[in-house]
Amino acid sequence: MKHVTVLISSTLLSTALLSSPTQCTGIYYSNEAPDILNAKLNNKNTELCYSSFAVMHSGVSRTPLWSAERLTREGLRSKTRRSNNFHPEEQLSPYERSELKDYSHSGYDRGHMAPSADMPTKLAQQECFTLANMVPQNSDNNRGIWAGIEGATRQLTKNKGELYVITGPLFMGTSVQRIGGRVLIPTKIYKAIYDPATGKGAAYVVENAPGNDYEVISITELEQMSGIRFFPQMKASAKQTAMNLPEPEVRNGRSHNTFSDTGIIRLLEKLFKRNW
Repeated sequence: MKHVTVLISSTLLSTALLSSPTQCTGIYYSNEAPDILNAKLNNKNTELCYSSFAVMHSGVSRTPLWSAERLTREGLRSKTRRSNNFHPEEQLSPYERSELKDYSHSGYDRGHMAPSADMPTKLAQQECFTLANMVPQNSDNNRGIWAGIEGATRQLTKNKGELYVITGPLFMGTSVQRIGGRVLIPTKIYKAIYDPATGKGAAYVVENAPGNDYEVISITELEQMSGIRFFPQMKASAKQTAMNLPEPEVRNGRSHNTFSDTGIIRLLEKLFKRNW
């Protein structure tokens, strides 16, 4: 892996507001996508609408800037079989998308931003394995604390009934590494959460590295780190205070949620039928 000067580093907000109108209905709160505040981020971007999530894809990093979801208690009850059909996104130019060979032997996982276990239908399950929804993610992080954060977000959705969630990478500093000579590796990963019932929100943030450390920060803090304005209709005063988010459950360095309940049930069913 080589180092490359980060073209989309965004530790400071630009004074210019570059709005992101959306064609992806039913995904964002009030049908308003995040606004890109840092002009350096607004380069070679393509919005991709899927059945249960939306992606703002960067042709510079060849990763999503974010993947957005509207999670509901009802949707999470509809468990579907994990497809594992990782594939390049044919809607994107070959020059701007990542390929399977970029990840091959890289030492990094193809880390979902909109996770497989969130998907309510067979179609959504297939769609979420597009590489447009992936970032190069440290395997310990992906299968440990990050899986715990994904599970905690699903549990919070079940408790609340509905949440709006935006997940994405952060490219901090003046340089980052890349895999395949093409795909930038995030230094951090975030998951921003908005509760429409209370008007409150917060974000989990982790280093893209081994370990179980994480932070819960306000939406305002995340906006300052990312150069993106999340949940445009959220009150500015509410953005300044982080709502309480559940602690991720991680066991023995791996999240309790690494394996889906559906997979465990199917395994038990097979064992039962075999013994029967």
